[in-house]
Amino acid sequence: MADNGARRPDGSGSWAERLSADRAALTAGSRSQLLAAKLRQRITEGVFRPGERLSEEALSEALNVSRNTLREAFRQLAEEGVLVHEFGRGVFVRTLTVEDLRDIYALRRVLELAAVRNLPNAPGHALEEIREAVDSADEAAARQDWTAVGSANMRFHQAVVELLDNRRARDVVRRLLAELRLVFVVMDDLHDFHEPYRKTNRQLYELLLAGDVAGAEKAFTAYLDAAEAQLLAAYRH
Repeated sequence: MADNGARRPDGSGSWAERLSADRAALTAGSRSQLLAAKLRQRITEGVFRPGERLSEEALSEALNVSRNTLREAFRQLAEEGVLVHEFGRGVFVRTLTVEDLRDIYALRRVLELAAVRNLPNAPGHALEEIREAVDSADEAAARQDWTAVGSANMRFHQAVVELLDNRRARDVVRRLLAELRLVFVVMDDLHDFHEPYRKTNRQLYELLLAGDVAGAEKAFTAYLDAAEAQLLAAYRH
């Protein structure tokens, strides 16, 4: 059942508190797509956990949106595979399977490696966004906020796909990473999980900055292979 905004055991604050800024952004004229984007972002940040029931009443009140708008946002996120509707029980954050994990990484390889190969033709802002994500992860690690490190890692990979300068690729990877964040719950120690990838992300950025397409493609392949193997092992365990 939903916790109706109760404070998390890790002291991160209630989801109601963390949605307060979203409420201000969701005006009366907002479309359901904007609400879906806000909820997707919060799921990616780990505000809502896999298997958690999303209370229609509590969320509509917290965000000051109609239930019809909320239901349409739920429907969109269910189509994306982030939420699941269980008849007679409500809407839940989806819990992924091993098969889901394999599918996510197969598609990530297609998109991210294509993005790396497109480096010579990439828009100038993409490398800057990658650098900002890497710096953000370092800042979060310095204050021991490993959930924020995970969020910065998601932004890093979103920025990598910006190298393609393709709106559809951008939309696909955003959905993939929202799903992937649901997998992180199987990791017992977020520090041990995120810290090696934080360091690797800076190395990958430096390869991209140097224009080393071949080296970056090889490094990204190894990176994705290692991450998939680690998560699959955790799931089996």
